[in-house]
Order: sequence, then structure tokens, then C-alpha cells
Amino acid sequence: MTDTTHTPGADGGDALVTAFNAVGADYIFCSSGSEWAPVWESLARRHRDGLPCPQYLDLTHETVAVGMATGYGLIERRPQGVLLHAAPGLLQGSMAVHGALLAGVPMVVSSSESTTYGDGPGQDPGGQWYRNLSIVGGPHQIAQPFTKWSNEAASVHTLPTMVTRAAELAWRAPAGPAYLNVPLEILLEEWDGREAKPIVKPGSTHSSPEEVDPVAQLIREAKNPVVVTETAGREAGGFEALVAFAEAWNIPVVEPDSAVCGNFPRTHPLHAGSDIGPWMDEADLILLVNCRAPFYPPSRRPSKATVVVIDEVPQRPHIAYQVLFADRYLEGNVANTLRQLAKRAKDLDETAVAERRAAQEARFAAEQTAITQAETKAEGAEGIDPVLVAATLRKLLDGTNGIVVDETITHSRVVKRHVQISDPDSYFYVQGGLGQGIAVALGVKLAARERPVVLTIGDGAFTYNPVIQSYDASRAYELPLLIVVFNNRVYKSMNLNHRRFYPEGAAADTGEWLGTDLHRLPRLAAFAEPFGMHTETVDAPEALAPALERALKAVAEGTTAVVDVLVTR
Repeated sequence: MTDTTHTPGADGGDALVTAFNAVGADYIFCSSGSEWAPVWESLARRHRDGLPCPQYLDLTHETVAVGMATGYGLIERRPQGVLLHAAPGLLQGSMAVHGALLAGVPMVVSSSESTTYGDGPGQDPGGQWYRNLSIVGGPHQIAQPFTKWSNEAASVHTLPTMVTRAAELAWRAPAGPAYLNVPLEILLEEWDGREAKPIVKPGSTHSSPEEVDPVAQLIREAKNPVVVTETAGREAGGFEALVAFAEAWNIPVVEPDSAVCGNFPRTHPLHAGSDIGPWMDEADLILLVNCRAPFYPPSRRPSKATVVVIDEVPQRPHIAYQVLFADRYLEGNVANTLRQLAKRAKDLDETAVAERRAAQEARFAAEQTAITQAETKAEGAEGIDPVLVAATLRKLLDGTNGIVVDETITHSRVVKRHVQISDPDSYFYVQGGLGQGIAVALGVKLAARERPVVLTIGDGAFTYNPVIQSYDASRAYELPLLIVVFNNRVYKSMNLNHRRFYPEGAAADTGEWLGTDLHRLPRLAAFAEPFGMHTETVDAPEALAPALERALKAVAEGTTAVVDVLVTR
């Protein structure tokens, strides 16, 4: 910390803003609460005086604030600031904060409460803290289960460096949200102007040659190796490094259903689909690359394969139960480790490589044939099959450098399989509970304004979202999205479980399927109409492509478009 000239009138609000500035936050995502007046005053002074500060976004729901920070962080991979209102605001946004934890997105989340309840000197914080906003132990206590780190700034003089510490912890592996309780009295207290030192990008960790060489030898000796990855593409350079590694060794890559981002081109001949099942008995070497939960049920152990885990933090502290069956670990920056291994792809058994290359080419050809057959069937079906929606999106997005954010459940496999994302940072699956999709997509758009961003979402997930507040943010900050609703008028996953658990139960006899029917909902696209957005409702196959084309044109012209597609299943 360095001493600076005291600024007359400076208070904790200034300390917090300068701290976020030092952290390098581009934005402060705020769902407003009355405690943030000192921050607003500091920002107003800085805007008036031409002083540097992060851009402030005034958002009207906690999920929107945190979700947008998550989407932005998925692209930029740097900590941003999030301000919520007191303990109730933190609780309201907690699902989205937990989603950021699962997504590995760094951010510093703050909320506030009173420490004096009006009985101390200085300005009156207001009676709401005494009556109904405070939480025993402070909000940092309730934030512990869904953040990497949570604490309280107990002094205005340590506030800037507490923000620095929170940001540095959030940025380091495993990246995720850190929480800081900043009491209102601290925000109102006079600050002496001492600022935090700007933070720098974390250094990288590396597996040593002594650790990498034996793994390279294992790969060299393997007859039937396979890579399984969920989030290699989330690491900076991870997508490209995995492609180079797989090509150097001629190893197939499986992206299981649990994959939550694009990790490997789905159009690449070494892409081996999403089913790890066939490899459980056939593979003699399984390389788990950023794969937190590869086997389900967890006790389903590969029959003969040696398991090598390549992951900077293989045992995720936020996962309650995790089984990897690892025989070896390479713990360090994943992209660097893959590059080290690619360089060691020498003295290969060409016969073994040719055999597995031929086997993978046959698998890939079979998968492409199956995809084509599924799309041909969907084109000839009555009504709109979900496969037709995903395939149409693929064709329309081809060559646009588009990004797909997915918040479907029953259609997530269809989206991955038929949209066929093949570029880094072009596919993200929303994590941590339904209701965040629009906000995450808005944050992605904020970080990639020049690229079209498409949100694919089910009708059930759509109704969980703070739709009005999300549309407000889209319009206020000029963040146009294409929102495509896969609308089957049912909570399908709930219905499938009821049928699976009780195939011959009372509901099967009477047709009384509770907790699933969404036919009573109004037209979902209509909610966008008061915001002047482009809306379409599509119920005929021949109308689908023209509707999506019009919607993409509207997005290119600067307005969000919502296409509600009534699908058959």
C-alpha cells in the first residue's frame, strides 16, 4: 500500500471504487441497495472530474448482476466487481454466485450491513438494518458455502487491500467468486486516500519434465488411449492446446454430457462424441483433462485403463463428492502441460497409431452419418423437431463467429450435437441452477460486442429467469441477443423422472402428471414486446428458418430478438 495525497471529502465509497480500479475491473455490476450511496457519489465525482473508474452498470435484479459478471468473465477471464444489497440481496443472488463458482469465473462480490444500528457516532445508517436486513454473524458467514473466500472489511484503511486480496484469491486456480462484506459505516467513514497497488495477472504453475516424461511414455505405449474433457476450453489457450496435443499423438477426444464449454472442434475427425461408455472397457489409457466428474455413477471404474489426470486443481474443493480413480496427476497450467506433452510425441508405434486412427475415422464417420440421418428425419417430421432447430441455427451461424450460450435441459444434447461449435469461446453451458441464462448471455455479449450471441433455452428455464430485468439491461446497455426458446410446453425432465421412477404408478393410470404442465403460460415472446424487441412465435417447420433469419437480422441491427419455437418433444 502506498500513501497518496489526502482527498478532501474522500470516504469509503472512494476507497472501494479506487480498489476496483486498481484490481483492473472493467465493470462494476450493481443490483442497487441503499448502502451504495457512497459508491455512487464517488463515481459521480470521478465522472465530473475526468478521473479513471470502472464502468458502472445499474441493474435491477441480483441474478442479472451476477450472471452478467459471469458471462463477461467467461470471455475475459479477469475479476470484475459485483455489488448486491445487504444480506437479502446476497441471498437473492446466491444461486448465480454459486453458478460462477462452478463455472470458474473470478469476481469480487460485495454487499453490506450496519455495524452500529444507529447507536454509533456519525451519519445514521437507517433503521432498516436494525429491523430486518441484518444477519447474525454478517453476510460473509452465509456466503462461505458458495464462494472461494468470504470476509469482512473491518476498517476503511484496510478496505482497498482487502479488495485486492479478494481479487487475487478469486483469480487464482481454481478461479471463482470471492465475497467481501463492506459495512455501511466503513463506506461512510473518512478515508485517508491510501490506495491499493494494482494487481497483476497470476503466474502459472508447471508440471516438471520429471513428471511429464513418464506420462508421455505411457501415451507412447498405449494402444487405445482416449482424452475425456469437460472444461479444457475454459482455460486461456486450452482449446488450441488440446487440438495440437490430440493431433500430435492421434488420440480421440470425448466431450461427455457434463462438458460445459467448447473444448475441441466437433467437426474434427478426432472428436469422439459424448459417450464415454464404449471406452470404459476398451481404453488402456484415459487422460482426464480438466474433467471433474467423468464417471457416473462415481463407482463405475474403467476395467483396465490407467487414468492420468491433467488439471491445475484436480480435486475441486467445492465439489461435495468427487471420484477420479487417478493413477497419476499432472498438476499445473493445463494448456502448458498439453503443449509439453505434444512436443514429446516422438518415436511412436506407427502401426498402433494407424490402427487407432482408422478406428476413430470409422467412429467419426458413423457419428456424422447419424447426425445427417437425424436431421433428415427432423426435416420430414410433422411439427418442429428440436433437431431441426439446432441444425438450422448451425447453418445460419456458419461463418459468423457466433457464440451459443445454452440453458436447455432435455435439449442440451441436441444443441451440442447439432449446432456443432468448432471454435474456442463459442459455446458455454449455464451452470448452478436454472434462471441465469439471459444474464449470462448478456455478459458474454458485453465482452464480445462484435460477435452474434445466441441463447438457447427451454420454456421451463425461461420462466425461471428474471426476464423483465434482463430485457431492461439488454436495452439499456445496447446488448442485443438472439433468444431461441425450445418450447415443449412441459417441464420434461420432471415428467421423465416421474415416469422412470413410477412406470406403473397412479399417474400412469390416470394421466395426472403433476409439476410438469406449462400449457397455461402465455406466449413467451410477448414479454419482449414492451421493450420494442423483435418477437416471433413459430409452430411450423417451413416458418422456422425465415423466422430465425429475420431475428438474426434484427440482432445485427441492434435489438434483441426472441423466437419462441413450439417443438414436438
